[in-house]
Amino acid sequence: MSVIKDVIAKVKQTDPNQPEFHQAVEEVMETLEPTAKKHPEFVKANIYERIVEPERAMQFRVPWVDDKGNVQVNRGFRVQYNNAIGPFKGGIRFHPSVNLGIIKFLGFEQIFKNALTTLPMGGGKGGSDFDPKGKSDGEVMRFCQAFMRELYRHIGADVDVPAGDIGVGGREIGYMYGYYKKIRNEHTGVLTGKGLDYGGSLVRPEATGYGTAYFAAEMLATRNLDFKGKTVAISGAGNVAQFAVEKVNQLGGKVISLCDSSSCIIDDAGIDEDKCSYVLDLKNVRRGRISEYAGKYKKSATCYEGKNVWDVIREQGIKVDIALPCATQNEINGKNAAALVKNGCYCVAEGANMPSTPEAIKIFQEKKILYGPGKAANAGGVATSGLEMSQNSLRLSWTREEVDNRLLLIMKSIHKNCYDTAEAYGRKGDYVVGANIAGFTKVAKAMLAYGVV
Repeated sequence: MSVIKDVIAKVKQTDPNQPEFHQAVEEVMETLEPTAKKHPEFVKANIYERIVEPERAMQFRVPWVDDKGNVQVNRGFRVQYNNAIGPFKGGIRFHPSVNLGIIKFLGFEQIFKNALTTLPMGGGKGGSDFDPKGKSDGEVMRFCQAFMRELYRHIGADVDVPAGDIGVGGREIGYMYGYYKKIRNEHTGVLTGKGLDYGGSLVRPEATGYGTAYFAAEMLATRNLDFKGKTVAISGAGNVAQFAVEKVNQLGGKVISLCDSSSCIIDDAGIDEDKCSYVLDLKNVRRGRISEYAGKYKKSATCYEGKNVWDVIREQGIKVDIALPCATQNEINGKNAAALVKNGCYCVAEGANMPSTPEAIKIFQEKKILYGPGKAANAGGVATSGLEMSQNSLRLSWTREEVDNRLLLIMKSIHKNCYDTAEAYGRKGDYVVGANIAGFTKVAKAMLAYGVV
């Protein structure tokens, strides 16, 4: 067996009940075979085995009191994966599906995503199986404070800087940061995604969605294409999806879909600026369900209960040019990928983390469509978190135009790095190989420099 295959086999043996983590490790490691031949020093220093093991993984109980006075208990996690090139950096996810394996997969992906941004950030991730849906503001606040009562011991502006993720938006970041500030008696850049009134950055809420659209535009440009007049499918209805819709509209595309955990909407007329504003209010202020959109726009929109976007596109035979999956892991399976390609899709850029199954990725690559993996395509969010960290350190606030321009330049740089690296390793146009090797090589060289630590 090769060094790479040995590492994958050991991961599966050591952590047998973590399928998402296995999937992430396999997806990255299988593309790194050429680096083992080109860099024997990485093999000698056992970098491949070291990089799949986190620095540390914390699991802790989070007891809190609901509105009825009952004590509830959830599990909290923080995996500090790799800080070779900077402080641990990665979001916090609140969702019932959260377990140690999912947090490890997200943290492992984060290492390479952060390396691609060119900013000094290591990889980490955290979260809880707490579900904020259906909870009052008071319950969410009490949970966030209980979560931070343990997390604060492990984080710091130069140690580990968490951010938001699924289930963790501006409200949750505010509650957690407020409690951190209270118990530590310091105002520092220890969380990103903060409100503008207390140290946040302009464009941070928009950054992941905007960055995904920017990356897709760069891929399209390699084939002399752009978004103008193209039909675009977007999944999800949260922060990433909302601002992906906004940026695609600005770039001239027509978005026809959104979904949440209960249903999917297809709007043949397109989700224009006014409709996008309605979605922002629906999900961020009223915290409603996307099915309400179909009730508001009855003439053009259809709601499909219990379906995701990709199921509906496959079952209804809907033609799309570009797909931006922005919901959650493994949302596009092999059947959905085949249907997308059959229905004319030639570009997929991942706004979510690992939203395509291995079978789906294989189909995209075999059919030679443009495919941008999440660690590259959705790196705009953490890149702008890095810019927020810089502003906090400098005690400065940059303008919206300045931050957006820096984001655009970072996404262009990530695209070029992935494209050039793939070409250098004889895999021109393969963004999976390009992203994995470019991110890994940067981190591996730093690990090598430190010796055995």
